[in-house]
Amino acid sequence: MGYKITMSEIGPISLNETDPVKSILQNVSIILRTIKGSCPMYRGFGIDATLIDRPIPAAKVLLFSQIREAIEEYEPRVRVKSVDFDTQEEMQGVLSPIVEVEIVDES
Repeated sequence: MGYKITMSEIGPISLNETDPVKSILQNVSIILRTIKGSCPMYRGFGIDATLIDRPIPAAKVLLFSQIREAIEEYEPRVRVKSVDFDTQEEMQGVLSPIVEVEIVDES
C-alpha cells in the first residue's frame, strides 16, 4: 500500500508513537523537512539546502535524487515509489515534493 507525504501536511511530532505506520511516515516527513547539516552529531541527515538557488528544472532532478537517497539511508523500512512536485507551488518558484512510499517492514 502506498502513502503520500507532502510538505504541507505538517503536524505535531509524537516522540513516542506506538503505531508503526504513523512512526514510519513521521520519520519520512522529518527527513524531508530537515536541512542537511542542521542536526548536531548527525550532519548527513536531511536534504541539501544548496538546491535553493538552482533553476527549477535542475533542482527537481537533484531533489528527486536526494530525497530517494536520504529516505533509503535513514528510513530503510520504506521504499520510495515516486517523487512528484506540487505544480501550483512550482508556478510560484517553490518546489514542494509529494513523496509516495511503500512500507516494506513495519517492525
